[in-house]
Formats: sequence, structure tokens, C-alpha cells
Amino acid sequence: MKSRAPHDGVYARIGPSRIHGVGVRAVRDIPAQTLVFDGESERVVWVSRAAVRRMPKATRALYEDFGMVAGDQLGVPPSLNMLSVGWYVNHSDCPNVEAGDDGRFRALRRIRKGEELTADYRTFVDEPLPFKARGARKAK
Repeated sequence: MKSRAPHDGVYARIGPSRIHGVGVRAVRDIPAQTLVFDGESERVVWVSRAAVRRMPKATRALYEDFGMVAGDQLGVPPSLNMLSVGWYVNHSDCPNVEAGDDGRFRALRRIRKGEELTADYRTFVDEPLPFKARGARKAK
């Protein structure tokens, strides 16, 4: 059986964002409903917000910037050194990817090469966003 090349199933990479600093850009066209980060680990550990509040400011910022919110818990990779491409998807009110119940991102529509991948954070956070979306554009 032929083994997969390291680039098989890779659709995006980290790059400059017009929305917020760093984001995720398509390196090739992505068909609608494609599992965008196939092969990425979905494992997370859950840490209480109370524990995060007691951490030094710089460490706390890692949890607050990247953590998935579920009640009084923040979900992050087992090591914050393991942040993969999917953790850098920025928010948009008109997203082109969505996280399913399994936490995996799928393309909502065809995404063209060079386009930034975005998700609506409100679909997986149970509280108001701590920021106002910038640079979010309506899908064409």
C-alpha cells in the first residue's frame, strides 16, 4: 500500500491576516464540506478558569487567546507547544468554515486558494465575544 505524503490532505497554512495579526490561509482550493485539517489532533485538556486566573499574565494569555470555552473550563491542546494550524483560525460574522460537534473544521463553501479561513466563534462559545470582529466580510 502506498503511504501518504506529508502534504496529502493539507489545505491551509498559518499566514498574515487582515482580520487580526496571524490567521490561516488556503494554499489550494478547498471544496465545500471538506474536513480542512484532516490529521490534526483533536485532543484537548480542560483547565478551570479559576486555575488560569492564578497563572502569570503571559501564561494566562495563552489560555485566553487559544482556549475553547465550555462553562468554567478552557480547552487547550495537551501542550501549548502543540498549537496546530487550526488553532489560528480567526473569527468572522460570515465564516467559511465551521466546527462540527466533533470539534473538527469543515468548509461551509468552496474556499479559494489564498483566502483566509474564518469561523464564527459564537458557535462554540457560550458567552459574548471579548472583542469586536474586525475585517469580517460577507461571503460572495
